[in-house]
Amino acid sequence: MRDISYPPIIWSAKAAFRLLGQRFQLSGTEHVPTTGGALLACNHVGYLDFIYGGLAANPSGRLVRFMAKKEIFDHSVGGPVMRSMHHIAVDRGEGLASYHQAVDYLRAGEVVGIFPEATISRSFEVKEIKTGAARIAAAASVPLIPVTLWGTQRIFTKDHPKDFSRGKTIAIHVGEPLHPTGEDPVAETAELHAAMSALLDETIAAYPAEEQPPGSWWLPARHGGSAPTLDEAVRLDAAEKRERAARRAAKRAQG
Repeated sequence: MRDISYPPIIWSAKAAFRLLGQRFQLSGTEHVPTTGGALLACNHVGYLDFIYGGLAANPSGRLVRFMAKKEIFDHSVGGPVMRSMHHIAVDRGEGLASYHQAVDYLRAGEVVGIFPEATISRSFEVKEIKTGAARIAAAASVPLIPVTLWGTQRIFTKDHPKDFSRGKTIAIHVGEPLHPTGEDPVAETAELHAAMSALLDETIAAYPAEEQPPGSWWLPARHGGSAPTLDEAVRLDAAEKRERAARRAAKRAQG
């Protein structure tokens, strides 16, 4: 693939990180291969995760093609930018095309990024994940590599105002590769969930304590924070879905 826009966008992003005084904790990046296909499965805590998630492959000299919701590609500005970086549009109503495109990319030796939770976790823990990541990796015969991001939710996430103040730490931890065969996608997805959850616990434990004091809204309740529990987050997600459905119905009724 020809990448004309991707490298300058990375340079610009890194310049923005420096202007914001952001510090980075990276570990396990050696697990991202320097050649050949690989599928990175990232947790999802903030709207900017696809920007920071790509840094997991940066030490290996790789560019990540992220699977992202189709609505971003429909945007007049975001769409051309996403397509120029060869990211993959995901239509949640019909995901077969994006599945095949991801498999094709991986077989061609690309690194693809996926957010198997599909939506941002309000609890900031790894919520239920779909079998798509395990199925894609198995179909392409590539390693499935868990990645956890932490600190991005402090900048821009659901239910909280944006905060681009300086000096935040962004943690990016890469786990050991998994090797799904496709024989039991449900069990392999459970294995991925367990690996991501354990890696996230390690990431939170290694994060600077002075930046996440007890009671912090961005810290999971299980770790002493005030974020919703997983069960509470499920209820909030369901309420959000109902509200969106009601708005769509009202818009259709108005003609």
